[in-house]
Amino acid sequence: MSAPKSKPTSVVGALFGFVGFSVLAGLLVTIGVTPAIAVAGMTASSSIGVFESIPEYIEIGKLQQRNVLYGKQNGKDVPFATLYAQNRVALKWDEVSPNLKNAVVAGEDRRFYEHGGVDLTSLVRAGVGSLAGGLGESGGGSTLTMQLVRNIRLAEAQELTGDAQTKAIQEAKEVSIERKLQEMKFAIGLEKKYSKDDILLAYLNIAYFGDQAYGVQAAAQHYFNKPASGLTAVEAASLIAMVQYPEKRNLATPDNYKANVDRRDVILASMLGEGYLDQKAYDASIDDAPETYVKLTQPTQGCVAVTSPGAQQFCDYVKKSIKDIPSLGKDAAERDANWRTGGYKVYTTINLDLTANARTQIDRYAPPTEPALNLGSAVNSVEAGTGRVVVMAQNRSLNEDPEVTDPNVTAINYSTDKPYGGSSGFQTGSTYKPFTLINWLQNGHGLSEVVNGTPRAFTPMTVDGQQYSTVDGQFPRGFAPKNDDGGNPGYVTAQRATALSINTAYAAMAQKLDLADIRDVASSLGVHRADGAELLTNTSSFLGTNEIAPLTMAAAYAGIAAGGKYCKPIIVDQIVDADGKEIGGQPQECNQALDPAIAAATIQGMSQLWSGGGTGVGALPADGLPEIGKTGTTTEKDQIWLVGSTSKLATAVWMGNVKGKVSLRTAYSPATGTTYATARAGFFRDVQTVNNTVYGGGAFPTADPSVVRGSAAQALPDLSGQTAEQAAATLRGIGLSYVDGGQQESTAPIGTVSATSPAAGTQVSSGTAVTVYTSVGTNAAAVPNVVGANYDDAVEAIGAAGFDRSKIVLAGYTVGTEDNQCEVSLMEPGGGASVDKGASIAIQLYGNAEGRDPGDCT
Repeated sequence: MSAPKSKPTSVVGALFGFVGFSVLAGLLVTIGVTPAIAVAGMTASSSIGVFESIPEYIEIGKLQQRNVLYGKQNGKDVPFATLYAQNRVALKWDEVSPNLKNAVVAGEDRRFYEHGGVDLTSLVRAGVGSLAGGLGESGGGSTLTMQLVRNIRLAEAQELTGDAQTKAIQEAKEVSIERKLQEMKFAIGLEKKYSKDDILLAYLNIAYFGDQAYGVQAAAQHYFNKPASGLTAVEAASLIAMVQYPEKRNLATPDNYKANVDRRDVILASMLGEGYLDQKAYDASIDDAPETYVKLTQPTQGCVAVTSPGAQQFCDYVKKSIKDIPSLGKDAAERDANWRTGGYKVYTTINLDLTANARTQIDRYAPPTEPALNLGSAVNSVEAGTGRVVVMAQNRSLNEDPEVTDPNVTAINYSTDKPYGGSSGFQTGSTYKPFTLINWLQNGHGLSEVVNGTPRAFTPMTVDGQQYSTVDGQFPRGFAPKNDDGGNPGYVTAQRATALSINTAYAAMAQKLDLADIRDVASSLGVHRADGAELLTNTSSFLGTNEIAPLTMAAAYAGIAAGGKYCKPIIVDQIVDADGKEIGGQPQECNQALDPAIAAATIQGMSQLWSGGGTGVGALPADGLPEIGKTGTTTEKDQIWLVGSTSKLATAVWMGNVKGKVSLRTAYSPATGTTYATARAGFFRDVQTVNNTVYGGGAFPTADPSVVRGSAAQALPDLSGQTAEQAAATLRGIGLSYVDGGQQESTAPIGTVSATSPAAGTQVSSGTAVTVYTSVGTNAAAVPNVVGANYDDAVEAIGAAGFDRSKIVLAGYTVGTEDNQCEVSLMEPGGGASVDKGASIAIQLYGNAEGRDPGDCT
């Protein structure tokens, strides 16, 4: 507020007030402002000394006002939330109705424009009135300026906290001669520094009108549903009637109407007497009943009052993030104090249209009233390359009371970290796998490199360079994860393992890496636990056991989609203060977390989720925009995710048990007729389809073939023509291990390598186990098992299987008994072996007790 040079009349008035008070002070002590609070032992001369020692400096500072949050709707900035410590909108002089200015002078201080801050006539009248038994409406002889002083001190007290605030409020309200002396001296100081109009306007802006309405603008809107500039004389008088007893005379309830009208009519009469109203206007006003002009409207204060669909939690997140916005102050305490003073227009990053669509899809796919489980759900969308949060919605509306049990509301923001009103996070499942893929590529491995996805125990694992057979006591017999479908994929490429989300293949990849390095990749993309603890590096951590907020995962994927440029999530673009000055929003905090070549290869690795049997089939919007993504399902199937991104916008969709562990693979959604796990694809698709109409997207960078191929892998050589022994030596010589796969029919020469798994030419990393199969030719058959059969029956069975009877060789006898003489005791090749039909088959028979031919076996 301005502080013009004092007018001469003001200076003279102030001087008169001071000198006059020196004489009056003794009278005040003698007669007492109020008999009950007279100060014992204080003389007139001592009171004058006290007065002269009081500093006169006080300022009309900034008043606590509303803060308004804005978001984008139809491409325009629109207000969607109002937050304040005090419901106030400070006005300028020409924004206040003349009726209000006249009413406050007539009702509270008729000589306002004549005195210099202290009205001796009123003081004397107040003193005499005290002796007569009460002060009445004079309020102890306080002028408007003195009342303003009291309100300023109360406003300053509100800026404090705890015991300091309580003490300051008590001092401002204290009924004592000392307090009266201070108010007088401060009032004189105000009159020296500010014009009368400045003081009057400050009073109208600071006064409390009951029912949480501060200042005439908030009061006019609350009680009459109109701005303060448009108040009639009767409305103005009704407002000013409240200032001395705001709780007893406010118009929030008809119970107060009579008390308000009694004081209102006194003010109207004073306005008539002062010439502010003519007789006709007075007569019309005095006959008005409150029922004819009171139009009570409730202020839309707080995030619970937000009506824009889905935006309540975003509002709450902004409120809890004030301490982090540097433009509001140098530290958290100053930012909080400035926010409570208020008057800010906060232009946030939220897109209200996209958030409303997200809430619509949430209500369809994940309603909070699901009877089978305590179902939570959240959708978050973050701009790639900026970190701007444009969507934040969940399936339960906001209620700031954590004790409320209504299933449709919650005090918890599922999207954010615990310190910001969030939960402790949710296990991410396989949406964590891209961080392993990134580290895989960073270590020279490729997308086309194959790994052995055969289910088995994966041990040891490496953490911070140390190998462990088990980490943190987990899986003492070795970590043996299962695949979601329970199958055995065998050898698969890293690309295919990503699209199909094969746990065992990723375990094989992680075994060649360091779990601490995978953690560090995640951290570089802003990933952190929602509860503030360190990211875990336990044995199964690479499969998504850390509990993370959905907003964090959306921001990480936005970083991948932006070519490895990670930007910390921000929610405020610009703030305009009460003076209309732009002070700035949250600065973008971005860094190149990934080498662009690694990011491009990762993007390629995450691009096949949507087709070819990938786990995201059915989730891709039909707009043709390139998109990357990854699904996630926890071991208990109690949390499910799908996180995806175009080149412009990343979106995380989460559904899960807020409490309990009901499988979303078995719980059916009444809205879709499918399980919640199956509904995930449509859920993501319907959110991202609308997002893409606003943000669009372009082609991702082409991955470098050398990165896709990898430098740590080698092509498996062709072992055709080698014997098993030669093949084993070849593999060992290039750092691979040999596994005997047995024999098989083949056109390859008998006894030579017929096939390998993986196949020749496949990119494999050091240590890969290669299964080698040898040929038995193309004229092969399975040898029947004839052990225990007599000689004649054995020959007949072997011949019937296609073998040449003439090549059945009797290899001799072994010790027998009368019961088994002439029966086959041993055969080579053994029963079941696949051999060439022209091969010789040797059999041994049981003989007599000496192990000789009994004479009648053949």
